[in-house]
Order: sequence, then structure tokens, then C-alpha cells
Amino acid sequence: MAAIQAKKFRIVVIVLQTNFIQFFYLYFIQIDKLSNNMNVIWKASDITVEIVNNSSVNTMAEFLGIKFIEIGPDFLRATMPVCAKTHQPYGLLHGGASAVLAETVGSVASWLAIDNERQICVGIEINCNHLRAKKDGIVTATAEPLHIGATTHVWDIKIRDEKEKLVCASRLTVAVLKKK
Repeated sequence: MAAIQAKKFRIVVIVLQTNFIQFFYLYFIQIDKLSNNMNVIWKASDITVEIVNNSSVNTMAEFLGIKFIEIGPDFLRATMPVCAKTHQPYGLLHGGASAVLAETVGSVASWLAIDNERQICVGIEINCNHLRAKKDGIVTATAEPLHIGATTHVWDIKIRDEKEKLVCASRLTVAVLKKK
């Protein structure tokens, strides 16, 4: 695979050879989506997973064992154990625990995308579709923006198991308010 950088785009050429025939695939990929530049949607350029995890001390996220693991250019990812703390009476992952994970990841993503000196963000609506039962292990939530506006953010949050199977699909709407 060869890559040539242009001003705004990276051109990736993939050459596949089968039965003496070469196929060339050209991909034009926006450089912002490939770079480590966190300014794509995040306001804070110096944010780290450690800083985000430290903000969870003495919160429900800490109690449930939610850990942030990755900050991408346009996504935020966290994990949560599936254990007694997150079970419902049948020994399965509680839908409310999935909702807490989804709201935590989406709300923190909004917190990273606002001007924290002048704004705060609060969840105003969450929807969760629980698609697969889970008895133990780890689930991973990934929040990606559907809309980042001046007064509202809408996040698409997918919760998956260790095999990448979808456990819960969620959408969170967050209000962005002026700090008082």
C-alpha cells in the first residue's frame, strides 16, 4: 500500500494482483479523519484518557467500573464490566446499566466538544434498544456525533461485546447551556 499526501486529502493506492491481473483502488481520505489532531470535534487539544477517567472519581461511572479507553478524532470509547454490579435479577446485563454507560460516554463526549469555560452540557433524552443479552465479560461503548450544534448535540452510541456483536444501540441528546 502506498500513500501520497495532498494538501487536504491523502491518496491511498492499493494494488491487488490475482492471476496476473492487477487491480488498483484509489481512496481519497480526508486527512483530518486520519490525523491525531483532536481538534476535529474536541475543543480541548490536550485531553487524555487519564484526565477523562480522573473526572469519573466518586461518580456512578466509577461505581459501575466504566473506564474510558480511547479518544479518537470524532469518537469516544469506554468499557464497562458485566458483573454483579451491572446485572439484573436474571443474571444478565441490566438495561439501566447499558443506559448509564451510553449516557456517560455521550455526555463526556459533549463535555469534550464544548468550551468548558463558558458552557456546560446536560443530557435531555436517551433512547436505548437492548438487542442482545450478556451474562459476563466486558462491553464497549463508542459514541459518535450525529449532530454537534451550538445548543444541542446528538450522539449515536453503540455498545458491543468482546466479539463485536451489538448489545445495545442508543441515541443521546445533550443540551449545551451557558455557564452561570
